[in-house]
This record gives sequence, structure tokens and C-alpha cells, in this order.
Amino acid sequence: MPAAPTETKAPAPPSPPDRRRPLLLALCAAPVAALLTVAALVPLPFSVTHPGLTADVLGEHEGVPVITISGAPVRDPAGELRITTITATSPDATVRMADVVSGYLADDEAIMPRDAVYPVGDDTEEIREHNQAQMRESQDTAVAAALSYLGLDADDVTVELDLGEVGGPSAGLLLSLGIVELLDGDGEGGDLTGGRVVAGTGTIDADGTVGAVGGVPLKTQGAGRDGATVFLVPRDECSDASANLPEGLRLVPVTTLRDAVDSLRALNAGESVPSC
Repeated sequence: MPAAPTETKAPAPPSPPDRRRPLLLALCAAPVAALLTVAALVPLPFSVTHPGLTADVLGEHEGVPVITISGAPVRDPAGELRITTITATSPDATVRMADVVSGYLADDEAIMPRDAVYPVGDDTEEIREHNQAQMRESQDTAVAAALSYLGLDADDVTVELDLGEVGGPSAGLLLSLGIVELLDGDGEGGDLTGGRVVAGTGTIDADGTVGAVGGVPLKTQGAGRDGATVFLVPRDECSDASANLPEGLRLVPVTTLRDAVDSLRALNAGESVPSC
């Protein structure tokens, strides 16, 4: 029996173009674009920070000696011990998405939560007073730590510190080192700095313990800019300090005032020195 003929179906006519998809995409894109526009314009709770000034605690700042000592002989050392700072947009400044993106991409800027930069209030005067109070407390503990390290009595030796409008507690370590340098040097008649420009940062307690601070990568930038070749950094912030480290700037991690003194002595003697 012959095979039954195979039925051939005609191809289906092409579907009319679906005009709903472009419309749907357009409808979805509209709110996204609106959100991006709003995000670009809305103020954000961040501050843009930059490397700030550095100041040699062995010399003058704004025409006034940073360290003034009476009641004991004072040395005239070579070299410098430089505190480092950061500057930030004011607490009432408007920071938008473009500023944040630019800050993240730049080597000489950093974006920090505004609360981390200005932990107390939004009023500029209130913040200034808070930072000055922190600096005064830091100065008192820096003097106590240095005199304790040297075995000197605060009733016989008077130390006055003046950093002008510089605020915050992060100059403590360098202030203590400055007092040690002016009163004792390296302990053997030489300079603790070895004639170098030494910079650094770190809070200090009266017992000589060094504490962490913020903005270390920006502070190393400022130190390198102003000629430092050695940077003393709280050990817990080694990783942060290594980011975008200026060429020729050597990091030396410390946990106490004694660590810092011993490391500078070792550096002068050509001996092994801790590194990050």
C-alpha cells in the first residue's frame, strides 16, 4: 500500500513586533534615572579630608615655641620631629555623590564618615572647643609620659606646650618625643632624630602607651611632602599607613614611647628596626 502523503503546514506568519518591551524598559529606566539624579544632588553624611599641616615640635609653630622647658638644661638638637594633621570639609559643608566618588579615586583625598571627623555636634565653635580640650588633655599626658620615662619630677621640671589652633589628641607621641629629645637626646649625648626629619602620629597615655588615630594615609602624604624620611605609626595602623606610602618614607611601628625611642636609637646606630 502506498504511503500516505505527508501533510505540510504553511509557516506561521511573523508575529507583529512587540512594542510593549521598549515601553516597559523605558518605564523601568525612568525611576532609576530619577533615583540617580536625586542621589547625585542629596547631601551625604561624609567629610572630604586632605593632608594637613605638619609642625616641628622642636621648633616654633606660628612664631611660638612648641615646647618650653624650665628647671632643667635644654639641648639644641638638629633634625626635626613633626606632628602630622589632616584637614576636612567643615561640618556644615555639603558633600555630594560626585565629591565622594572623586575622593575615593584620589590619592591625596579620603572620604570619612562625618561623625568620625566631627564626633561632637554640628556647630563649628562647639567642635573647635572639643578639639582644643582633647589637645590640652593630650599635652598633659604627653608631659607626664615623657617625664616618667626620663625619671624626672614634675615639681622640678616645668614643661609648657603650645600648638596654637591644632586640635585633637593625635600629637601626643611626637610631643613626648620632643620633650625627651630636648632634655636627654639619645641618652648618650647625641640627637634622637639623628639629624633626620622624623614625622609620626599617635595618641599617648601617661604610662607611655601609644594609641591609634585616624587618617594615617593622609598624614604620611603630608609627612613626605614636608621632607620626612621616617614615620612613626601606631603598630595597629601599619596596614593603613602602607597605603599610598610616599616614596622614601620609612614606616616604624610603635606601641609605647620606649618603643619609639629605642627604634630611633637603633636607626641611628644602623641596627635592625621594626617595620610594617
